[in-house]
Amino acid sequence: MENQVTDILKQAIIMENRGKSLYQMVADQTPSAEVKNIFKTMADEEQVHIEFLTKQFAFYKKNKTFDTNELEKVAAEDAIANSILTEKIKKDISGAGFESAAISAAIDMENKSIEVYEKRANDSTDTNEKELYQWLADWEKGHHKLLQELNKQLTEKVWYDNNFWPF
Repeated sequence: MENQVTDILKQAIIMENRGKSLYQMVADQTPSAEVKNIFKTMADEEQVHIEFLTKQFAFYKKNKTFDTNELEKVAAEDAIANSILTEKIKKDISGAGFESAAISAAIDMENKSIEVYEKRANDSTDTNEKELYQWLADWEKGHHKLLQELNKQLTEKVWYDNNFWPF
């Protein structure tokens, strides 16, 4: 059981690092200050996940349980929910450009993270572990929702710009 839990935590830390790297790359390369801010915020949140999971990993190795106090502390710091998709942000992201491709890749990464976390939450018999992974899945769903909305707006922008609308 311990190896399974620590393996899942290691996998989660790797996934969060990948997400952080992608979001940071977009933030570093986009010319739009608003787009930069969204992706920087998401990169920062992934760093919070990395630190949180690293602490949980160490705590679990030592105590064979999770630190639920740490979960409550991190939950209070959820910043992405406060991000607003302004018209300027939607306009600044090119539907066929780098940011759009990054959004598509990020949606896939978030889907994978949600899948891993929800499976672990469903499979776990430990209440604290179940809560931990469901919380992570829900947090990633917030990222996913934001990315899906951005993607929808971009798709509509491309359709409009290229007269793809059937009416």
